[in-house]
Amino acid sequence: MLELEAVKKEYQELLNQLSDPELISNWDKFEELSKRKTFLEKIIEKEKEIQDLKEKIEENKGILKSQEDQELYSLAEAETGQLKEKEKALEEELKKLLSEEKEVKGSPKAVIIEIRAGTGGEEAALFAADLFKMYSKYAIIQGWKERVLDSRQSELSGFKEITFELKDGNVFSNMQYEAGVHRVQRIPTTEKSGRIHTSTASVAILPKPTKAEIKINPADLRVDYYRASGPGGQYVNKRETAVRITHLPSNIVVTSQTERNQLQNKENALSILEAKLLEKKEVEEVGKIGDKRRSQIGQAKRAEKIRTYNFPQDRVTDHRIKKSFHNIEGIMEGKLDPVIKSLQAA
Repeated sequence: MLELEAVKKEYQELLNQLSDPELISNWDKFEELSKRKTFLEKIIEKEKEIQDLKEKIEENKGILKSQEDQELYSLAEAETGQLKEKEKALEEELKKLLSEEKEVKGSPKAVIIEIRAGTGGEEAALFAADLFKMYSKYAIIQGWKERVLDSRQSELSGFKEITFELKDGNVFSNMQYEAGVHRVQRIPTTEKSGRIHTSTASVAILPKPTKAEIKINPADLRVDYYRASGPGGQYVNKRETAVRITHLPSNIVVTSQTERNQLQNKENALSILEAKLLEKKEVEEVGKIGDKRRSQIGQAKRAEKIRTYNFPQDRVTDHRIKKSFHNIEGIMEGKLDPVIKSLQAA
C-alpha cells in the first residue's frame, strides 16, 4: 500500500530530524515533530498488528490442511474465525487512521475563532462566554493548545467579543462546521419574572495561514497603541499596552489587549489580521467561481443560523442536519463529540 510506504518513509525522516542535537534549541519545532512521530507510530503499530494476525491465520491454515489431530483442528478452526474478525476490525481502524492522517496533513495546523455577542444584550454576552468555555473544555479533551488573542468583556463577565487560537491536532477538521449563528433559549440570570429569552452569538472559524500563504508588507500597516480597557470602558492598564492595527489596502482593523506588553499584543493582532486576510482572499477567489460554491464559504457561514441550545427542553438542535442532542449540560462542558461526529458524517 503506497500510503503506508509514505508513512514509513516520513517516520524514518522524522527520526533523523529528531536525532539532530541542534533541534533542542527550537522547542516548538521539536514538540511539533514529536507529536507527528507519535501519530505515525500509531499507524505503523496498527499495520504490524495486522501482519502478525495474517501470519497466525496462515499457520492455522497449515494445521487445517493437515487434519492430523482432530482436537487441534477444531481449535485452529475456531481461532481462525476469531482472528479473521479481529483482522477485519484492525483494517477498519487502520483505514480510519490513514484517513485522519490525510486530513491532518492537508488541513490548516491551527484555527482562529471569533465569538461575538449578537441580539440579546447582556444575555447574549453571557452566552458568548458560555460558547467560549464550551470550546475551551472541548479543546482540553482533544489535547489541543489554546491562546486568547483578544477579548472585550461585558459588565457581568460575559464577552461582547473574544478571539482565540486553537492548535496542535486535527483542529480544523473538527471545528470547521461551527461557523455561523448560535441561538440560545433559556431563563437568563438577569430575568426576575422567569421568562424564557432568545439570544444569539456568532462564531467565525478562520484557518490560520502559513507565512507562505499570506505576506504582509509592514508599509501597509498603521499601528496604534492605547490603554487596555475593561467592562464599561474603564481603563485597566496605566500603560499603553493595547494594540490596534489597520491594514490600509483592505481597511481591516484588528485589536489585541489581552497581554501586559505591547510586543505580545502586536503579535496576537497580526495573527488575527493574517487569518482575516486569508478569509478575504478565499471569498474573493470563490466569488469568481459562482453562486453555488460562494454560499459554502466565508461571509455566508457567518450569517447562517446553525444551532439552537434550548435549556428548558435539555436539547441542542443542529438545523443543518435536522438532528437534536440531549444532555445540554454535558455539551456545554465540552462533550461535543456526538455533535461534531454527526456533522462530519453528514
